[in-house]
Amino acid sequence: AGWFRRLLQKPKPSSVESLKSSHSASSSPSSSSSSSAKSSNSSPGTSLSTSSISPSPTSARDISASDSPRWDKSYDVCICHSEGDVELVEELVSYLEGQPESFRCFLQLRDAAAGGAVVTELCDAVRNSHCWVMLITPGFLQDPWCRYQMHQALAEAPMANGRTIPVLKDVDRKDYPRELRNIYYIYMALKEKSFRQIRDTVMRYLQDLCQSSTKRME
Repeated sequence: AGWFRRLLQKPKPSSVESLKSSHSASSSPSSSSSSSAKSSNSSPGTSLSTSSISPSPTSARDISASDSPRWDKSYDVCICHSEGDVELVEELVSYLEGQPESFRCFLQLRDAAAGGAVVTELCDAVRNSHCWVMLITPGFLQDPWCRYQMHQALAEAPMANGRTIPVLKDVDRKDYPRELRNIYYIYMALKEKSFRQIRDTVMRYLQDLCQSSTKRME
């Protein structure tokens, strides 16, 4: 009888403890989904077809903070493309600059200094950008300036750390540049989906950049 009375008198867990337990339960699926997303990237030189990443509001604010390392460079994205793909690139730039984060894009025909040397302008654009989108089309493969800019980007960041973003359009996989074989590419079948993947990749890099900067300060 004594143990039965003690059982009835046992206090219920507080509401704060309940919130903590529910929070930890809700946070575990996100971490597992993150690890599964990483494991889905199984082999380099293949198309990146993971689902779009929805950045949290906190992360979105962090990259736009006044002390964010994002502002250490003049541009968030440099678009490398052939002259024949200008219209498509202008659509991509319009999409990225119209996002809530207002990504800063370098578009050669628009942003290169008049009278500047091509080599200097291309090198400056690569050096002053966080990420580089390589729009790899038949025209790209035949344009020596595109390949030059690609090599400059690889020299700036030789490891596949999310800064170089190859995008294939109307190009067979066998023609994918050998220099990029260790980097995942986005295959542009549906334009809207590809634009969203590019945006998510840039966003993810900037978030990681902010997180790394915060950890160093701590």
